[in-house]
Amino acid sequence: MSIQTGSSAPQTGAHAVVADAVDPARRPDVLLRVRRAEGHEISPWWMVGAFVGVSLAVVALLSFVPGGA
Repeated sequence: MSIQTGSSAPQTGAHAVVADAVDPARRPDVLLRVRRAEGHEISPWWMVGAFVGVSLAVVALLSFVPGGA
């Protein structure tokens, strides 16, 4: 016996799972992740600066390797 409550499609367990879904990026058990307010993003220039900084550090460290050009 099936009871429908006003909707034309039957309810399934998947509907409850989707309704209760949590964004995996906001899980509390993920380590080393900054949890910012919804819609708040960092500036892309931080990533550009990090890339330049790491690149300069690698070039500086490689300059200590003997036999380089």
